[in-house]
Amino acid sequence: MSSFRLNFPCAVQGTVFCQRKQLTHGCTSQKSNDYLVQDSCILHSKILRRTLILSVLVSTGVFPALSSYGKTKNKNPYDEKRLLQQNRRIQKENNAPEDFPNFIREGFQVKVVSSDNYVKSDSGLIYRDFVVGQGDCPKDGQQITFHYVGYNESGRRIDSTYLQGSPAKIRMGNKSLVPGFEEGLRGMRPGGKRRIIIPPELGPPVGPSTFFSAKQFEVFDVELLSIQNCERRTIAFYSDVQ
Repeated sequence: MSSFRLNFPCAVQGTVFCQRKQLTHGCTSQKSNDYLVQDSCILHSKILRRTLILSVLVSTGVFPALSSYGKTKNKNPYDEKRLLQQNRRIQKENNAPEDFPNFIREGFQVKVVSSDNYVKSDSGLIYRDFVVGQGDCPKDGQQITFHYVGYNESGRRIDSTYLQGSPAKIRMGNKSLVPGFEEGLRGMRPGGKRRIIIPPELGPPVGPSTFFSAKQFEVFDVELLSIQNCERRTIAFYSDVQ
């Protein structure tokens, strides 16, 4: 009995990702098909290898995930100079007083730019004395008489007792003033003139039921006219404090 061998000269080489069906026809007629099968298997092998390598890099942190990497955007740098010039231009249009502080606002972040004449307290209050005045500073229970002009960050005047024609009178220590305003008054002396820069945390409450709708810095030019001790006066059934 004669022996015979099975030859597969068209066997696919160089891949472990495909399975080859048994060829029953001559290799000559199947040559082009074998090349197509071989090319397809090699391409499939390369794709799987790339996918495997990419998965390893992402899991080890060498390369960021494509979904988050594609969405990452570079934020524009904080243009402080442009915002400062813009605030100065608006303040000039609003006729802001001399040596008025500038406010660089970027969203909820605000930077106050002022001259060296201003002093910042531990609470965050900023002030400047134009005239120091004479005498003692006001204490709780005393009544003070003063003029003031209020401004917003744009240098626009929002209130003034000078325009109202009469000064304001208030009793110290009864929490009827804005915290920052009262703190600024406590350090003044009769005849003194002071500019007070009140940060939002020392300012008035905000909301639909109040005059203020946003947390902003407020600036007040204050002139303290007098300090008076309060005494209770009783006449018959009438009693008051003066």
